[in-house]
Amino acid sequence: MFRLTATTSCSFTVSMKKSLPPVQSQSSESDSGGADQVYNQSIIAPPTAMSITDSFEKNDHSWFVNSQIPTDLSIQVQDITFTVHKYPLVSKCSYIGRLELQPSISNLGYQLKLENFPGGPEAFEIILKFCYGLTLDLNPSNIAPLRCASEFLEMSEELDDGNLISKTEAFLTFVVLSSWKDTITVLKSCETLSPWAENLQIVRRCCDSIAWKASRDNSTIGDMVNDEGCWFDDVASLRIDHFMRIITAIRARGTKPEIIGKCIMQYAERWLPGMDVELEGPRGYGYGKNELQFSILIGRNEDEGIEHSQEQKSIIESLVSILPPQPGAVPCKFLLKMLKMAMVYSASQALISELEKRVGMMLENANVNDLLIPNYKSEDQGKFVNSLEQRTMHDIEVIQRIVEYFLMHEQELQQLPQTTGKSSVSKLLDSYLTEVAKDPNLSITKFQVLAEALPEKARTCDDGLYGAIDTYLKAHPLLSEHDRKRLCRIMNCGKLSFDACSHAAQNDRLPLRTVIQVLFCEQIKIRAAMQGKEPVASGNSSEQEITQTSTKTEITTLRAELESVKTQMTELQRDYFELQHEYGKKNKHMNRSPWNFGWTKIRTSALFHRKSEGNLSGHVHKIPNSLGHKMNFRRRLSMS
Repeated sequence: MFRLTATTSCSFTVSMKKSLPPVQSQSSESDSGGADQVYNQSIIAPPTAMSITDSFEKNDHSWFVNSQIPTDLSIQVQDITFTVHKYPLVSKCSYIGRLELQPSISNLGYQLKLENFPGGPEAFEIILKFCYGLTLDLNPSNIAPLRCASEFLEMSEELDDGNLISKTEAFLTFVVLSSWKDTITVLKSCETLSPWAENLQIVRRCCDSIAWKASRDNSTIGDMVNDEGCWFDDVASLRIDHFMRIITAIRARGTKPEIIGKCIMQYAERWLPGMDVELEGPRGYGYGKNELQFSILIGRNEDEGIEHSQEQKSIIESLVSILPPQPGAVPCKFLLKMLKMAMVYSASQALISELEKRVGMMLENANVNDLLIPNYKSEDQGKFVNSLEQRTMHDIEVIQRIVEYFLMHEQELQQLPQTTGKSSVSKLLDSYLTEVAKDPNLSITKFQVLAEALPEKARTCDDGLYGAIDTYLKAHPLLSEHDRKRLCRIMNCGKLSFDACSHAAQNDRLPLRTVIQVLFCEQIKIRAAMQGKEPVASGNSSEQEITQTSTKTEITTLRAELESVKTQMTELQRDYFELQHEYGKKNKHMNRSPWNFGWTKIRTSALFHRKSEGNLSGHVHKIPNSLGHKMNFRRRLSMS
């Protein structure tokens, strides 16, 4: 009979006392050598075989039974040879009983080799102890190998009541699956038990149990399953195929996409070594910089070889396939990291296109550093391109495709107001252009194509684009006049702020035609503002509104000061005429006196010859500081 006692919450101790079958008496003609005989389709053993051993001995790659009865069976499992008695195994294992055992070379019994035995020598050793009636300790670490091994050896109830299949199945169902941690442990142990664990539904039952516990609102199990950080870590430690099954089961139970996205992100950070690498904006260019960044990105284990790369590629493709379709499930930063890793490990073009499309749908949430994707050949496993034509540090074509996907997405949602999204993307693209413009190998064609990827109305202010163009001109000082004109035609001078116009007017890197165009546009804006007209609206950018408000305030201040100066000039002219009239009467006969000579100089001075307000702007710079001018009056009147 069998005795089953619980030792812990996660293990059972199984003790067995074998009721041996009756032994038939032997005739004098029978061989007394102790050979097994078959009587009525049952195993008949001599009385000397009834003693059960209580100890075993290990020696390098051998395993022996300490018994007074000689062993008669040698079983090889992988590189370990077990020397045992035949009868205890045949009484429990139908598989061994059905085999036609081959005699041993040493004529000391039979020999058997078990190929592809699930669980390996460790599981077979535990099964031998069970067959010999020793105490059996079941725990989450060995329950899956023992369940598969017992199925392999066909240790069913048909051969003996309370056989190992029923005991391991009961432990798995009633003990393991009720505990979160034990289920995780069993699922990890199944990674080396394919296809037995799959065929016996061990993996499916464990995944369903984990998904059910993770998707519950309030856990009644004392494992803190609802602590997201806790169960994220546990699930992220599993193999990718088991992880996918759990995520699929969790999603089927209606779990929020954001929670699924966080779990996927944690798994990627754990299994993809380059996910945590941040590529800063470029500080210098050249192949030394490229190789350094790539060596950081591709991971630090170059000796892992093709097998490791294939594993990483499989993880990337699997994670992308189970990403929730909702745009906000994972941040844009994570999608761009996955895109970089997909390009590093030569993922399929369809998967890369899928990631580019996802990034394009939420491009307004990206930042410049995330868009700096290194430029390398995917077919050479990340080795950088060596041709002069494509030797840029960053992959410009990827960003161009992402922008195109963004515009397609915006067009699909054109019934909704999308001005804010396009405005933020235009600023992002201008910042990206400023970064990549520092690359001396970036052609003007690639720069122009990317700059013109957005429609003109998407930019409400061209200050960022002007900064990118100026950076490109600094990094490429040998550009011809034709190329500089071609580059400057990208921006709209009418969308530059006053500060940008002031900088452009003094920028000797710009073509003369562009400088004249900037000054002309600035003069038009000033004239329109002085006449009280609103400038031509080019969008609702907050920066432009601030610039317009500042300009209006400045113009109002200039007008007030100008009126004050006019009033002072009028009073001064009136005082002058009164003095001239008074002194003219008293000094009719003093035409040659020094006093009259001094007033003659005053009359001939330019200060008293301002006849009208219309001529005020041409000579107001000669007024002394005592009039209370606090600002540069010459510049302001020239602007009027």
